[in-house]
Amino acid sequence: MTPGPSNGGTANQSSANQGPANPGPGREGTMSQDTVQAGPAGPGPAQPGGTAAAPARRDRRATSAKLGGLAILLVIAAIFPLVITDALYTQFAVNTMIYVGTVAAWNLFSGYSGYLSLGTAVFFGSGAYTVGLLANRWKLPGADIFLLLPLGGLVAALIAVPLGLIALRVRRHTFVVITIAFFFIFQLMAFNLQSFTGGSSGLASPFLTWPAATYNTPFYYIALAYAAGTIAIAWLIRRSRFGLQLRAIRDDEDRARGLGVKAMRVKLSAFVISGAITAMVGAVWFFYINQVEPQTGFDPLFDLTIVLMAFLGGYGSIGGAVLGALIIEPLTLWLNSQPQLGGGSLNEILLGAVFLIVVLFVPRGIIPTGSEWITKLRTRGRPAVIPATTMGTPAAAESGTATSVTSGGAR
Repeated sequence: MTPGPSNGGTANQSSANQGPANPGPGREGTMSQDTVQAGPAGPGPAQPGGTAAAPARRDRRATSAKLGGLAILLVIAAIFPLVITDALYTQFAVNTMIYVGTVAAWNLFSGYSGYLSLGTAVFFGSGAYTVGLLANRWKLPGADIFLLLPLGGLVAALIAVPLGLIALRVRRHTFVVITIAFFFIFQLMAFNLQSFTGGSSGLASPFLTWPAATYNTPFYYIALAYAAGTIAIAWLIRRSRFGLQLRAIRDDEDRARGLGVKAMRVKLSAFVISGAITAMVGAVWFFYINQVEPQTGFDPLFDLTIVLMAFLGGYGSIGGAVLGALIIEPLTLWLNSQPQLGGGSLNEILLGAVFLIVVLFVPRGIIPTGSEWITKLRTRGRPAVIPATTMGTPAAAESGTATSVTSGGAR
């Protein structure tokens, strides 16, 4: 690049951003910032399949690998109850799918917005109590009770609106405290409104006359459908403008507001969607266990388990939330079924130990940490970021008068 007479042989930042004024004899043009970021400008025309196309190929391969892995997981999930017919393991599978759907719904709001909620059980229990009251009042026969699931989600959405208008006016740390307060309010209401909720006895669900040998299978596929649907919704939201606004709020809410994001509306919308999905999953759980009580429908350990699953797999990541549920729930169920290991008393100890390990050794979660390790192995110590390059003719580069440009602009 031939420097102009006014700069004394050194290109300033503006000229580096705009490109060379004289690319060469008989050639006129400018270089955009994207071209600067892609790499050094060679003396000849850009060759297809060069450095600019390599990241695109890597992205396509990564996307193909993710889609292939997802397809394999879906096939395994679909055939699981057909291959594993033991009632104990299919019960584990039903409960795991319930947790997968719930933690994916939790991540849809808390993971994307950064507002950590410890009141997920408010919507989970509300959905269970709603369909329980309606099923007992309307006396629906057999599988018709599952038609009440959307009504449970609708009631939870109506509950989420006033709760969100109150809780989302504060920032993150205070929001956590408010969600805990809402949780205990709803639990106390379930205990004390005996004429409405049945008090400490709770509500019983209608009896389903399904064969005992395959009783778990329909519930498994219903829970799997809700889990897969929730994951799909979370994925679509993440790739949408709505998801971008949520992540902008998570990164810097004040700056997002300054850029025109209507933070309250965006947060409230995600809060309502998450609550409605959680309530429908809670309704499936109610029909599966045939009863809901205040201490089970509004369980503080349930909230802590959901948060632990999300943090173990990777906070804010769809795959991380699902992975955490697939690890924590089957493991705790298996340990609780082993009397020689202490039965149910081991559950709380395990959750506390896992949470401590995550905080100390894997604070970002399994998937983000694993991705970093894989990147280091693939690059073999080389920097993953495009290093500084020089712009200009080979002669200029050898003489030391070329402009040094990083991947983000001029130095």
